[in-house]
Amino acid sequence: MPHWTQLVAEKKQRQLKSIPQEWLVSPPPDSTLDVTGFPETCGLLTAREIEITNTSVNILLEKLACGEWTAVDVTTAFYKRAIIAHQLVNCLTEIFVDHALARAAELDDHFKRTGKVVGPLHGLPISLKDQICIKGLETTMGYISWIGRYAEKNAVLVDVLVECGAVPFVRTNLPQTVMWPESFNNIFGRTTNPYNRSLTPGGSSGGEGALVALKGSPLGVGSDIGGSIRIPSAFCGLYSLRPSYGRMPYCGALNSLEGQDSVLSVFGPMTNSASGLKTFMKAVIDAKPWLKDPLAVRKKWQEDEYNLVDHGSGRDLCFAIMWDGVVVPHPPIRRSLEVTKVALEKAGHKVVDWKPMKHRLLADTTVRDYRNIWNAASAEDYMITTSVTGEPIIATMELDDSNATAAPFRPKKIGITAYQLWQVQKLRRDIRKEYLDHWEATVSETGTGRPVDAIICPASSYAATPHGKNRYTNYTTVWNALDYPAATFPVTTVDPTLDAKKPRHVFYDDFDRDIYDMYDSEIFKNAPICLQLVGRTLEEEAVIKMTEIVDGALAAAR
Repeated sequence: MPHWTQLVAEKKQRQLKSIPQEWLVSPPPDSTLDVTGFPETCGLLTAREIEITNTSVNILLEKLACGEWTAVDVTTAFYKRAIIAHQLVNCLTEIFVDHALARAAELDDHFKRTGKVVGPLHGLPISLKDQICIKGLETTMGYISWIGRYAEKNAVLVDVLVECGAVPFVRTNLPQTVMWPESFNNIFGRTTNPYNRSLTPGGSSGGEGALVALKGSPLGVGSDIGGSIRIPSAFCGLYSLRPSYGRMPYCGALNSLEGQDSVLSVFGPMTNSASGLKTFMKAVIDAKPWLKDPLAVRKKWQEDEYNLVDHGSGRDLCFAIMWDGVVVPHPPIRRSLEVTKVALEKAGHKVVDWKPMKHRLLADTTVRDYRNIWNAASAEDYMITTSVTGEPIIATMELDDSNATAAPFRPKKIGITAYQLWQVQKLRRDIRKEYLDHWEATVSETGTGRPVDAIICPASSYAATPHGKNRYTNYTTVWNALDYPAATFPVTTVDPTLDAKKPRHVFYDDFDRDIYDMYDSEIFKNAPICLQLVGRTLEEEAVIKMTEIVDGALAAAR
């Protein structure tokens, strides 16, 4: 077998050849950190293509459904912008222009012959994280060992999206092992944040986050086992949804830790418009994915739940704000919580404080302690996968790894026994029951006759960090452990004047102090700030609606 570096060089060459030469641009120098304006000023996109790529998901679908825009025109516009984005932030893995445009042409032909759309996502280009297999394409998931493995069939989610009329058109970058909150691997390299290329876009769905932020895709699909949809969405200023286990089909996709069925990875949407969350989820669920994936939950889309029938029909909602957890968030995160509270109260809703319960223990059972669910055999999983080619297992995302500190979520070299794993799983099960009771008990403080309708909390303790510095994920991971659906929504950006560092003298522990010490408002300047809205298991419809309500309240308060 060739040396792994040769395999990488050959793969990178194939990727470069897949880009139409006429779509290559002259990117700004590395010293230009904010590249969000470049796609519209570089000269490659026409005025109409700029209009198309600036249009929200629902309006795109309306224009496609009435024939004002063709699927080929829309796919071409987003493809060109995606290629521009890739040259700026290195966000793509698989590029298959001819395949996507042929699919778009089929949709246009159907529309021309019948006057009808193929499905609810007719003509919509959708980007996919590099776990989601497409027949005939390689899916490496950042592993050199998987170069040359071509999918013999689509993942179920791809079949469902095609059935709905969508156009899968690119796949996006992620970290080796997919178990990192940043995006770097030995094949495709590092993805950067379009708002500031010295910062990470997050991970593990960082390629999606960066691409959608640059409007190179109207809607992307990420995966989330500990925050991998919500962290890049928060770092890149996007709306997103981490659904409950099984609400979206996962069958036929690749993953790390396969067979670990306690804390499951899930697929969900990432988009620039709040309306895109409902559009995607409803389309996929209405296609009855449980008939194609045995682990997909047999639950139809419930419009009455979206209309908040169990939450006072959306009037006089009571939100609980979680101000901090095991680590105190940075000043811009705190400010975004305060802004959101004021906006909700102004809109007539009630806001109370959320008291986090056993969040440190939940993190320990899932990821942080060596006796946890992920660590049971993850080191062995990574070792076996990489042993085929001898590629090194990445130990840090730091630009300079000479003084790198091990992230607390990385696996230890030893695993645990099956019996020890059962004890951790049992502990997590018991905490889930305690948390359910904890939530139910809030009925005494809401004044609505209901428990708290949703929790609003940070998606991270900080905005997008310098590369290699995103070392804390518990603001997202805790909800994976509890299996609570959670959406992200943008609030503001880091403002050095409003978000100046304030002195602190009391810390939860040394790690909390380290997070405090890393804050510098100038380093984080202009980085997007998003929050999470958290509901209860299988409450995706209500979570989406309440996110729209919060988003509307913030817009009205600006």
